[in-house]
Amino acid sequence: MRATVGHAPNQANLLVTGFRQPLGTPEDELAHRFRAGDEQALREAYDRYGRIVLHLASSTLVNRSDAEDAAQATFVAAWLGRETFDPAKGSLVGWLLGIGRRKVIDRLRSAAREDRAVETVRQLPEPESTSSDPDTVIDRLVVADELARLPDDQRRMLELAFFDDLTHQQISTMTGVPLGTVKSHIRRGMASLKRRWEVDGAAPGARPAGISGSR
Repeated sequence: MRATVGHAPNQANLLVTGFRQPLGTPEDELAHRFRAGDEQALREAYDRYGRIVLHLASSTLVNRSDAEDAAQATFVAAWLGRETFDPAKGSLVGWLLGIGRRKVIDRLRSAAREDRAVETVRQLPEPESTSSDPDTVIDRLVVADELARLPDDQRRMLELAFFDDLTHQQISTMTGVPLGTVKSHIRRGMASLKRRWEVDGAAPGARPAGISGSR
């Protein structure tokens, strides 16, 4: 739209456009205050242009929450980068919309990465069940508790035999302890465990699975 300003000689008509504001308008003043770091200007800018930025995000992002996040990220980025805004080169709302478009694109790319990750996981084979039989788990817990009461040498040998399922010879080789001493520690340890189990009411002669008498 065109408007004739005043009646002074040789004064040209002024073309008024949607986003271009004459110097000295409230919008121009707000832009300069925003760039200068006036926190009140940030609040005013959000009140004035927040809906416009949200509309931009909502027109592309289907999820309302994503659109609101993009709009909020727009104002955060604008405030942190306010020194890069030049009021002489454009309006504050135009600058905000430019940042908003980039935030929307970032969100779309992030969503695409998330979708690819989910699809990749879906295509992975189902993991094999590793759940142990409850009785086995309980047995191991009981044995671990009893082992903790034994002397260090006996406990170490029984742990290697029971939990790591090593033979006497393998234990000797790994620890450097003579084979006869390994067998002695295991034998004494087993005897101590048997006595404890009998005192605690366990079945006489019970022994933890995985430890053979002569390995």
